[in-house]
Amino acid sequence: MSDLPQHDDQPDDQAFAEIVAAETDRDPDLAVIEAGSRTLRTHGGAPAGDAVPSRPADPEVDKALRAVETELAGRWGETKLEPSVTRIAALMDVLGEPQKAYPSIHITGTNGKTSTARMIEALFGAFELRTGRYTSPHVQSITERISLDGVPISAERFVETYQDIKPYVEMVDAAQDYRLSFFEVMTGMAYAAFADAPVDVAVVEVGMGGTWDATNVIDAAVAVVTPISLDHTDRLGSTPGEIAGEKSGIIKQDATVILAQQPVDAAQVMLKKAVGVDATVAREGMEFGVVHREVAVGGQLVTLRGLGGEYEEIFLPLHGAHQAHNAAVALAAVEAFFGIGADHARTLDIETIRKAFASVTSPGRMEVVRRSPTVVLDAAHNPGGARAAAEAVSEAFSFSRLIGVVGASGDKDVRGLLEAFEPIFAEVVVTRNSTPRSMDVDELAAIAVEVFGEERVQVEPRLDDAIEEAITLAEEDGEFSGGGVLVTGSVITVGEARLLLGRS
Repeated sequence: MSDLPQHDDQPDDQAFAEIVAAETDRDPDLAVIEAGSRTLRTHGGAPAGDAVPSRPADPEVDKALRAVETELAGRWGETKLEPSVTRIAALMDVLGEPQKAYPSIHITGTNGKTSTARMIEALFGAFELRTGRYTSPHVQSITERISLDGVPISAERFVETYQDIKPYVEMVDAAQDYRLSFFEVMTGMAYAAFADAPVDVAVVEVGMGGTWDATNVIDAAVAVVTPISLDHTDRLGSTPGEIAGEKSGIIKQDATVILAQQPVDAAQVMLKKAVGVDATVAREGMEFGVVHREVAVGGQLVTLRGLGGEYEEIFLPLHGAHQAHNAAVALAAVEAFFGIGADHARTLDIETIRKAFASVTSPGRMEVVRRSPTVVLDAAHNPGGARAAAEAVSEAFSFSRLIGVVGASGDKDVRGLLEAFEPIFAEVVVTRNSTPRSMDVDELAAIAVEVFGEERVQVEPRLDDAIEEAITLAEEDGEFSGGGVLVTGSVITVGEARLLLGRS
């Protein structure tokens, strides 16, 4: 079903084919859509920093930003939806269609969207293209959601952008049955900021789903689908195939689809949609993928097969096999944007690719924020993300005793998340973050006791107390015992932990 050519002149095609065959032979039903990677287990991991914005130092700017945040908070939150693009389309119309001023890459999926977006952004930046990136949710500051050239826009620019579009937002509000939501206004701000910059390319992550997501007023030439699993089942569907039906809405006529490894039913839906709109499909494990990876200090060393050939010895300063797969998807997306695989059978400059990947950061994703004992943050918030995080922490670190700190949202599959972490946590400290969405700590504790047993569960309603208790538990066998702490369960929990631990 792919229109992308196979390159038999590439010297490593046979080796790549053997990897595909070895992995797909384990289940004949996956033969056309799935291939894995080889791993070499070692131990390592060094902290990687990232400049996540803190509050503005100027009191007047901070006051103005808080005023905008308050106005945005008065709108429908991101979890309250009216599935339609009518309002955002009306806003784009009165703004003069800013989203059409630049080409775009549109990213959907369940897990890995933000990390993949950041990798795509880094690759474009290395090739000296001006980028705009729109992602959600934010870890610490609302300004993180809109980035130009790899840097979140300043608080001043954020406020200016909001003030610029506010009259038009109010016009649309007055003409519609429902006011624009928080996410719709943010999307309008991002598209306007990108047009004003102007950017050469926008990298846009959906908020939820795809068909009716506010971001879906762009007409992206490249659609990226990261792994799909069960999340937001009350809104998107109860199976990966049903969820894929919503997410396939970002695939536009004659686009190129970069398809990560998927469950069979999800892949079938995506491929059917692509055929229906004459889109070209590149599948991980077939047209591109991870050829080899080995854990290295501070990340991993990978060899990726792109649409145009092989890219060897790329250092990726992120932990986990899932990040290597995200890197393969990001590389293929950028190649497709440049016409490689469809119009050109060549590779991009390897040194530029290496430079780009070596610069990638992903705050709150397997991020080390403290040593002695080591404290790791990961924003896993559903079972799929938790399984990837559990595998990554087991592979990258040699903890003799790992303590979990979990603060989850009440609308998630919390049992599934806890079950994914149960094999690696010696004990778990359940807590909550400061938002209303956070699950009641007693309710969370009851589920945790069922999963872990009462003797392995501690309860600390305050996140700061929970982190302190986890550090104490990790140090029980002595300062040099090799204990560690993993704080997880929600992007919000991780963001608040990041602030508490002085990371900014």
